[in-house]
Amino acid sequence: MNLKYIEKLEYSTILDKLSSFCLTDYGKDLCHSLIPNSNKQEVSNLLEETSEAVRLLSEKEPSFGTVKKVDYSLKILDSNGVLTLEMILQLTQIFKTSAVLKDYFYTDHDVSCFPFCETYFSKLYHNPSIIKSVEHAIIDENTISDAASSKLSSLRKEMKKIEDEIKEKLNHFLHSSSYSKYIQESIITIRNNRYVIPVKEEYRSFVKGFLHDISTSGSTVFIEPMAVFELNNKLHVLQLEETIEIEHILQQLSLQFLPYTAQLQEDYDTIGHIDFIFAKAKYALFLHATKPNINEDKCISLVEARHPLIAKETMVPLTIELGKTYSSLIITGPNTGGKTVSLKTTGLLCLMACSGLFIPAKEESSIYVFDQYFADIGDEQSIVESLSTFSSHMSHIVHILEESTSESLVLLDELGSGTDPIEGSSLAISILETLSKHHTLCISTSHYTELKNYALVTDGFENASVRV
Repeated sequence: MNLKYIEKLEYSTILDKLSSFCLTDYGKDLCHSLIPNSNKQEVSNLLEETSEAVRLLSEKEPSFGTVKKVDYSLKILDSNGVLTLEMILQLTQIFKTSAVLKDYFYTDHDVSCFPFCETYFSKLYHNPSIIKSVEHAIIDENTISDAASSKLSSLRKEMKKIEDEIKEKLNHFLHSSSYSKYIQESIITIRNNRYVIPVKEEYRSFVKGFLHDISTSGSTVFIEPMAVFELNNKLHVLQLEETIEIEHILQQLSLQFLPYTAQLQEDYDTIGHIDFIFAKAKYALFLHATKPNINEDKCISLVEARHPLIAKETMVPLTIELGKTYSSLIITGPNTGGKTVSLKTTGLLCLMACSGLFIPAKEESSIYVFDQYFADIGDEQSIVESLSTFSSHMSHIVHILEESTSESLVLLDELGSGTDPIEGSSLAISILETLSKHHTLCISTSHYTELKNYALVTDGFENASVRV
C-alpha cells in the first residue's frame, strides 16, 4: 500500500479523528498505524468486529480505567529489579481493568453473538489475589499503608510516639517565658529531617542547639535545641528502618508480579485492542455511519454518501456508481462545484471500509476491496526537482500507469490540466484508455468538453456531474 497516495485523500486525518475516541495509549497507536486491508475476508471480519462493538455500545459502554504503558516495568521485573509504588499500581490497574472488561462482556451478554470481540475478551487475565494484596498494602502512589506489614506498623507507632514527645518538648520551649522573646514565630518546623524552631538571628547564641538553616532574609535561624537532639536521633534511626522495610515490602509486591509478566503484556495489548475496536464503533456512531456491503463484482455503489470531515449540514450527499456497466467515470462541472470533494469522498470511504470503519452513507452502499489506491489530486509542484505543476502531475500518472492493476482504484483530479487544452484533452483520453484496457476502475474530474464527448460514445465510460 503506497501511503503517499492515500494521504492525498486525507486518510491520516481520519485516523486522528479515530484516535480521539481511544482511552489508552496502545489503542491510539493502533489507530495511527491502521492501513486499509486488501484481503476481502479480513475486511469483512474487521467490519463485523466494528458491528459487534456498535451493538455492545448500544447497551453499555465499557470502562478502561487509566492504563499506562508497561514496557519499562516489565523490563525491571525481568531483570529482578524492584518496582516503584507507581509501577505496582499501574500493573495492578492492568489486572483490575481486565477484570472489569471481562465482567462487562461476560455478564448480561450472549457472547455467542459477538464471536470477533470474544476473541479478545477471552484473552484477558486478572489476578484477584495480587489485586487484594496491593490494595491492602498501598494507599496511593506516594503512600504505603501501615497494614502492609506488622513491622512497618510497629515502626510507625514508635515514630509517632517520639514525634509527639519532640513536639511536646518544643512547644514547651516555644511558650516558655524564658525563651519566648528569642522566638521569631511560635511554630515547629523541619529542616534536614530534624525538628527545629525559628529563632531571631540576634538571639541565636541564647538558644543552645544545632543550627540547621537560615531564612532568605537572614533574620531567622532554625535551631534544633539540645533538649530534643537525642529524640531526633532516635526518630532518624526509625525513619531509616522504615525506608528499609518499605523497600522490603516493595520487593515482595514486585515478586508477586514476576510470574505474570507475559500475562501483563498480553493484557496491556488486548485492552488496547479492545479500546481500538470500541473507538471504531464510537466513531461510527459519531458519524451516523453504516456498515458497507463488500461485493465480489469489482464495483462501487455509494448512496447518499458524505465526506466524513465535512459538516453534515453543509455537505450535499453524493450518490455514485462505478464498475457495474462502466469502469471509467468522468465527473464534470464548474470550478468549486464539488468535483474534487466527490473524488475524495469516494476514495476516502473505500479506504475507511477496507480499514474496518463504517462509512457515512446509506446501508445499501457497497464497496470492493481493492489491492491499491492511487490518487493524483491537487497542485504538487516540486521546487526541489524543478518540476512544473503539469510535469509533476504527469510523473505521478506515469507511476500510476506502471503500478496499478486491474484490482486497483485510480482517482485523477483535473486530468490533463496545466497545458494546452487540445493537447491536455488528448492526453487525458489516452491515459483513460490505457486504464480502461487494463480493466482498472477510474474516476476522473475534468472541465474538458472533449473528454465528456468521448465518454458519451465510448463503451466502458460514463459521464457524471455534481449538483451545485
